Amino acid sequence: MRRLGYYLAVPFIYIISLSPFWFLYLISDAAFFILFYLIRYRREIVYANLKNSFPQMPEAELKKIRRRFYRYLCDLSFETFKTLTIGREKALEHCHLSGEAIKLFNDYYNQNKSIIIVLGHLGNWEWGGNAFSLQCKHQLYVIYHPLTNPFFDSLTISMRTRFGSKLIPMKDTFRQMTKNKPSCTATAFIADQTASADNAHWMTFLNQDTAVFKGTELMANRFNYPVVFVNIEKTKRGYYIVKAENCIENPAETPPGFISDWHTRILEKEIIKSPETWLWSHRRWKHKKVS
Repeated sequence: MRRLGYYLAVPFIYIISLSPFWFLYLISDAAFFILFYLIRYRREIVYANLKNSFPQMPEAELKKIRRRFYRYLCDLSFETFKTLTIGREKALEHCHLSGEAIKLFNDYYNQNKSIIIVLGHLGNWEWGGNAFSLQCKHQLYVIYHPLTNPFFDSLTISMRTRFGSKLIPMKDTFRQMTKNKPSCTATAFIADQTASADNAHWMTFLNQDTAVFKGTELMANRFNYPVVFVNIEKTKRGYYIVKAENCIENPAETPPGFISDWHTRILEKEIIKSPETWLWSHRRWKHKKVS
C-alpha cells in the first residue's frame, strides 16, 4: 500500500514540475496555509530555535520571521520539484553564480586545483548545486545522506545529478575523494548538519552551544584543497545568486578547529542577514554539550 502511494505521487510531482512558475507559487501559497495554520508543522520547534538564537528580539518580530520562514520552506520544496524538468537556460535565469564566483572557480580550475566547497541550508542549495555544474568547469561532487526511503532517494538523486553533479554518500567520502584525486574536482559539504555530540567541534553559534560537523575540516586538512565558502542569496521570490568570496588556501597549515570556526561564523553572519531563508525546522540543537 505504501509503495502504491509512492507511485501515485510521481505524476503529481511531475505535474508540479512542469507547471509555470506563477502556478507553482500559487500551489506553494496554498501549501503554506495548510502547513502553517492547519497542520502547524513543527511550529513550536521553529519558534524555540528562533527564540534561542535571537534572545533579545521581540516576540512579534520572531513570529514574523517564523511566518516568512514557512513561506520560504514551501517555495523551496516546490522549487526543488521544478528541477526535474526545468531547462538549462531557465535554471540559470532563476539561480546563477556571480561574476566574482565564476572567476574564482575558473582561477582554481586553470591552476588544476581541486577545491572543497562548504555551505549551509541557506537559500536554495539544490538550485545552487545545479548552477555550479552548469557554469563551472570543475566536476562537482556533493556529499549527501542517502534517504531511507528508496523511492524518494532515487528521486532526489535524479534531481541533484540532472545537470552533471555527482553524489557521494557520506560514509564513502574519504574513499571517493581519494579515488578522485587525479581529476580536478569540487567537493561540496553542507556543514550545518546535526553532528553527533561525541565527535564534533563545539562552539557558540547563534547564541547556543552547538556541535559542528567536522567532516569539512577533516577532509580539507587531509587533502589540503582550498576551501571556499558559498552563500546562496535569495534576491526575490524564485531568484537566487550564488556568491563565493571567502577562502582558505592552505587548510593543512591551520590549527585544529580553525576551519570549523571559520565556516560556521560566516554562515552565522549570513543567517542574521536573512534569517527566514535558513532551515529552522530541523533539530539543529538536539544534542547538548557535556561539561
